[in-house]
Amino acid sequence: MQLSAEQLRQFDELGYLFFPNCFSDDEIALMRTEGDAILKLDRPEVWREKSGAPRTAFAAHKFNEVFRLLAHHPRLVAPLEQLFGEQLYVHQFKLNAKAAFEGDVWQWHQDYGTWARDDGMPEARAMNIAVFLDEVYPFNGALMLVPRSHKGGTLAAGHDLSTTSYPLWTLDQDTVTRLCREAERDGEPGIVAPTGKPGSVLMFHGNLVHASAPNITPYPRKIVYLTLCAVSNHITKFNRPEFIAHRDFTPIQQVSDDALVEHARARRVAAE
Repeated sequence: MQLSAEQLRQFDELGYLFFPNCFSDDEIALMRTEGDAILKLDRPEVWREKSGAPRTAFAAHKFNEVFRLLAHHPRLVAPLEQLFGEQLYVHQFKLNAKAAFEGDVWQWHQDYGTWARDDGMPEARAMNIAVFLDEVYPFNGALMLVPRSHKGGTLAAGHDLSTTSYPLWTLDQDTVTRLCREAERDGEPGIVAPTGKPGSVLMFHGNLVHASAPNITPYPRKIVYLTLCAVSNHITKFNRPEFIAHRDFTPIQQVSDDALVEHARARRVAAE
């Protein structure tokens, strides 16, 4: 998948791109089945809310073939290689869950703020690509983005170690208010929340300010986040566990576009 000139312009201006229906129903069904199983595992890569509900499963591409294929998928890798002009490696892979009624908040933050402070990533030449595994509604913890906030660079942040089970470098209310006011256009608020069917894909700049509210509905929300970094921009500090901030900077070798479909077909044949 290659980005058009208009998509490149939009990404530069707003800091994000949204692609509805990027993956098929069959591909998503395969990923959802694997994701549900992984979130039930008792292993260090699976982090839980204070309530015990699953919050994040890290590095699933290291021990699950379906997610390994996703981490090498051309629909995700090719657009970022186009943007960065070089090959990429997987800096982080996580499955974020907002369990029905129990999914907790993700505070306002910039991803690159964490990658720079905790991992020693030299520049904001990495970003997240999110793959919706469930339907994302406005009310079940949709990701909220502040358009154009990436243009302000890396902002001052505080290290929040208490709000949730996951430590995060977060922005204060005054900063978020200012950025939202600056992002307002034609009477519309300075926040967008892309929603859509399973299989939709959202990519956003490493410095784009974002957050998500708790999920107090009966509708779960699972999203895979693949963090891809330019190989020349690899991290230089190793403070976090390897399953959170990877230390293998080997360039991604893309699989075929139909790799997930072929994997599902092979699995069905083997079961017959």
